[in-house]
Amino acid sequence: MATGEFDLIRRWFAQLGARREDVRLGVGDDAALLQVPEGHDLVVTLDTMVSGVHFPVDTVPEDIGHKLLAVNLSDLAAMGAQPAWITLALTLPEVDEAWLEGFAAGLRALAERYGVALIGGDTTRGPLSLSVQALGFAPHGLAITRGGAQPGDLIYLTGTVGDAGLALLALQGELRLPKPDREAVLARLNRPTPRLDAGFALRGIASAAIDVSDGVAADLGHILDRSGVGATLYAERLPISPVMRRWLDAAGGWSMPLSVGDDYELLVTIPECRQAEAEAAMAELDCGFTWVGLIEAGTGLRCQLDDGSELHVAGGYQHFGGAPHA
Repeated sequence: MATGEFDLIRRWFAQLGARREDVRLGVGDDAALLQVPEGHDLVVTLDTMVSGVHFPVDTVPEDIGHKLLAVNLSDLAAMGAQPAWITLALTLPEVDEAWLEGFAAGLRALAERYGVALIGGDTTRGPLSLSVQALGFAPHGLAITRGGAQPGDLIYLTGTVGDAGLALLALQGELRLPKPDREAVLARLNRPTPRLDAGFALRGIASAAIDVSDGVAADLGHILDRSGVGATLYAERLPISPVMRRWLDAAGGWSMPLSVGDDYELLVTIPECRQAEAEAAMAELDCGFTWVGLIEAGTGLRCQLDDGSELHVAGGYQHFGGAPHA
């Protein structure tokens, strides 16, 4: 028997995610009713993933469900926001029950891990395209934005960068990685970890933040543009994994981890007077926190090698000006 839109919603998504008392009315009505905590601002983000652009067409559905939510939670993490609710829009070429079961499982596991409730959405027929809108909240005036960096601030990165880009090179056949290395970087590409704890820890300390989705250099450029400042980034200080270090030269050298995206680490700026406070807060977390550069007066980004020479870095990914992600 054919599965209709409402049957699909009831079977896989009506009860997906955490149960939250602040959801007054969720899936099943024309719109949701939510209660935002007193003294907090609502924080809203939305990301769309398209088959063949944001993930290879043969990506397993559990990984797609995980990543679709993770990239949205990463946006909330960059603003120091507490995630609470999501809406989901699915455009499907057909009803594939095995695919839907896997996709819902990947989405559900991450939603339950972070206490997020699915409160509504939409389903349509067409080429595979998936969107999540994530909503959360931050105390009044404490959300971290891209526009607060000042000359003299220090630039930090969580985690490591470059692994997702290395995975794409492997998938595209440009590098032949041994199985352990390939599996390690594919996990970073397909199952990114939203740095929500880091965002909470740096709320009230960081002057600006962004998540690394389009590449370190490109995303730092967004902070520079919004803040009206410049920066020097010390390329060889970038935190990279052992796998990335082994393949760095073959992948194009330091310009590679500077320019590739999909890492979903946080890039933050910290006033020098709060450096010790930030490092102490991040020491409580198991995700790494590496100083990589300095905010300066003026405009533009300079990427510098240890010998003092400058490294040219191509711009990050743009949907209407670059090659596909996958």
